[in-house]
Amino acid sequence: MEFSNEILFFGGFTLFVIFVMLLDLGAFSKNESHTVEFKEAAGWSAVWVALAVSFYFFLRHFGYLIHDISSPENLEQVRGHFYNGLNLPDTYELAVQKFQNNMALEYITGYLVEYSLSVDNIFVFILIFNSFGVRPKYYKKVLVWGILGSIVLRFGFIFLGAALIQKFEWILYLFGAFLVYTGINILFSKDEEEEIDTKKHPAVRITSKFFNVYEKFVSDRFFIKNKYKGNKVFITPLFVVIIVIAFTDVIFAVDSIPAIFSITKDPYIVFFSNVFAIMGLRSMFFFLVNIIDMFSYLKYGLGVLLSFIGIKMLIHHWLTDWGFTNQHSLIVIVGILAISIIASLLFPPKGEAEAKA
Repeated sequence: MEFSNEILFFGGFTLFVIFVMLLDLGAFSKNESHTVEFKEAAGWSAVWVALAVSFYFFLRHFGYLIHDISSPENLEQVRGHFYNGLNLPDTYELAVQKFQNNMALEYITGYLVEYSLSVDNIFVFILIFNSFGVRPKYYKKVLVWGILGSIVLRFGFIFLGAALIQKFEWILYLFGAFLVYTGINILFSKDEEEEIDTKKHPAVRITSKFFNVYEKFVSDRFFIKNKYKGNKVFITPLFVVIIVIAFTDVIFAVDSIPAIFSITKDPYIVFFSNVFAIMGLRSMFFFLVNIIDMFSYLKYGLGVLLSFIGIKMLIHHWLTDWGFTNQHSLIVIVGILAISIIASLLFPPKGEAEAKA
C-alpha cells in the first residue's frame, strides 16, 4: 500500500508535535509536576518560537509536500482552491517556488496573529486556576493536556470553516464584521475582574452529566477508583479543569480563527499556524504571568489588530486592486503590536508608574 507525501508529512508532523509536547510536559523526567520558574518558561518559549520560525523556512523549501504537489496540474488545482488571487510564472519550477514562498509568508503572518491573540487566554487561564483552586505546581500538566485537547477541537473548527468559505464566500464578510465589532468592544470595554462560578460553568455541568466527578483533588491524578462506591472510576477536579481550559480556548477561537482566514484560505496553513501558536501558549503563560501587567496597552493593540483584520476582510477585493499584499499585512500587524508594547513600557498608566516609583 502506497502513501502519498501528504499523508506521510502529516503523520510525521503529528508524531513530532506529540514528542515535543511530551518533552515539554516532562514525561521523560521524574519531576513532571512542579512549579515552572521564569527561566524555564523563557527557555521553552524560545524553543517553541524557534520551531515555529523553522517551519517557515521548511515551507519555503518543502511546502509542496503539504498538498502533495507533483505536477503543474496539481499545482494549478491547489492554487484554484486556496490561492485564487496568486499569479504564478509559466515555468513549473519557478511557479512552485513562488507558491511555497507565498505559503510560508501566509503561515508566519497567521502565526503572529494567533500568538498575539493568545495573550488574552492567559488572563482567563489565571482566572480558571484561581477559581478552581489549582495548585501552581499542577499548572503545567493541566495546560499541556488542556491545550492538546483544544488542538483536536480546533482541527474540526478550522476545516469546517474552510469548507464553508469554499462554498459560501460571503461568510468572509460576516467574519469581518464580527472581528470589527470584537475589536471595538475590546477598545471600549472596562478592565473588570470577573469571577467564574465553578458549579455553573457549561463545561462543568456537561461533564457532570456524563461522568462521575470526585469531590476533591487527588494529587496530580485525573482519574481515581472509589472503593467505597463499588470501585467506580471517577474523574478528579483536575481533569475537569482540563476540559474547562479546552472549552475556553475553543471559545476564544471564535475570533482568532476567522482572523487568520483573512490571511489565508488554506486550511492546512491555518492549522499549522494554530498548532505552533497554541503549543507555545503553555510556556508563554508562565513567561508572561508575572510581567503581563507591564504591557498595559497591549489589550488596546489587540483591539486595533482585530479591527484592522476585520476591515481587511470586508474590503479585501478593493485592497487586492490597490496592490495591498500579505507583506503589507505583516508590516501593519507587527507595527500595531510593536507600538502597543513600546507605549506600555514608555508611558505606563499613572497608577502603575506611581507604584513603581
